[in-house]
Amino acid sequence: MDIGLELLAALCALAFLAGFVDAVVGGGGLIQIPALFVLLPGVPPATLLGTNKFASIWGTLTAAVQYLRRVPVEWRATLPTTATALVFGFLGASAAASIPADAIRPLILVLLIAVLAYTLAKKDIGALHAPKLSPRRTQWTALATGAVIGFYDGIFGPGTGSFLVIAFVGLFGFSFLAASASAKLVNVVTNGAALAFFIGAGHVRYDIALPMAAFNVAGSLTGTHMAIRKGSVFVRRLFVAVVGLLILRFAWDLWAT
Repeated sequence: MDIGLELLAALCALAFLAGFVDAVVGGGGLIQIPALFVLLPGVPPATLLGTNKFASIWGTLTAAVQYLRRVPVEWRATLPTTATALVFGFLGASAAASIPADAIRPLILVLLIAVLAYTLAKKDIGALHAPKLSPRRTQWTALATGAVIGFYDGIFGPGTGSFLVIAFVGLFGFSFLAASASAKLVNVVTNGAALAFFIGAGHVRYDIALPMAAFNVAGSLTGTHMAIRKGSVFVRRLFVAVVGLLILRFAWDLWAT
């Protein structure tokens, strides 16, 4: 299926927006995946997912590098989370065929509403970076966090970046800015594992993915710069907006089915 320049331009514009949002609070897939499915209905779903992963991972990697250079990373929490997220992401992908997505959506919708309510109720949450766990509890909590969110990412996926952000804020006491930095590092590893599968299976349209990747990176650079310059207040506000959109997305999916 060949696509015209106008269609490709629309996909690139949406990739820029997705890269911007994802660099700040995660949730870029909320924009980029529906765009691919709506604008390219003739392309197989697996190829659309692989194309999305290829286009988005470069923006995620760019954001991770920018955060790493400018924001102190709490490695004691980030590394164990990354390790278990990688392992359980693979396990989740393996279990995806046996656990229907329709059985997960209601639970995720409830969790997202709870996350939004908690964030709005706690006006000062994430404003300051104040890790609150002992080194031992940090490691065990990080392992559990990576296992749960990694499994979810493998079996379903939407909103994983936002769940990582709120986990680092709520469980560990990170600021929203520091949480976004750690979430990006985790996402790079887990997305890389998924992309390896899609590339190996031939499920990437490089003629679409490469230009989208360039615009995703541009959006990511813009979003990272704004997040670091404006700080945790800006990140918190965008986080609330993205979680609100995720709630609407899941509610619509439930209503439509």
